[in-house]
Amino acid sequence: MMLIEQTTVPATALPVQEFKDHLRLGTGFADLGAQDAALESYLRAAIAAIEGRIGKALISRDYLWTVTHWRGDDEQALPVAPVAAILSLTVLDRDNIGAAIDPTRYRLVQDTHRPKLVAAGSSLPAIPTGGLAEIVFIAGFGPGWADVPVDLRQAVLLLAAQYYEMRHESAGAEAIPFGVMALIERWRTVRVLGGGAA
Repeated sequence: MMLIEQTTVPATALPVQEFKDHLRLGTGFADLGAQDAALESYLRAAIAAIEGRIGKALISRDYLWTVTHWRGDDEQALPVAPVAAILSLTVLDRDNIGAAIDPTRYRLVQDTHRPKLVAAGSSLPAIPTGGLAEIVFIAGFGPGWADVPVDLRQAVLLLAAQYYEMRHESAGAEAIPFGVMALIERWRTVRVLGGGAA
């Protein structure tokens, strides 16, 4: 299984000015946004760290997920949440020749933690031996920063601030502060049955 981010979070969706206000950075006549690129990188790093911890995409983007077999005959949990739409499902054989699957043969079951691709009939399309299935979907709370739940927005700002404050330190910046963990705890995915069932 492989998950590839097809699109990235656009710079316009990042709360650079809000982050500046959070850090209480001063402004002056010479302030032409010289720090914006660095602040954007701290925000992106914080978003990535939090997304990795909670298994959620904060800001919407497209993903490509490839699987070599289904976990169940009639459903497959998706690796990230929340999922807004499944854009396509393609089954490829061992020679990499693909067949697009009619969207009427499957549907998305939305869930806060474990959205699923579910067969419209009795089973999902068969994946040939040596082949794979490609699922393209949109995941995230929405296209803008305001779409992200307020506790997750605060967690991103706190973590990005730690990265900013410790930017010259050689150690210690990798730990996620307790305050951030408390904010993201309710969003973490609880995995049961060793991931064998959704």
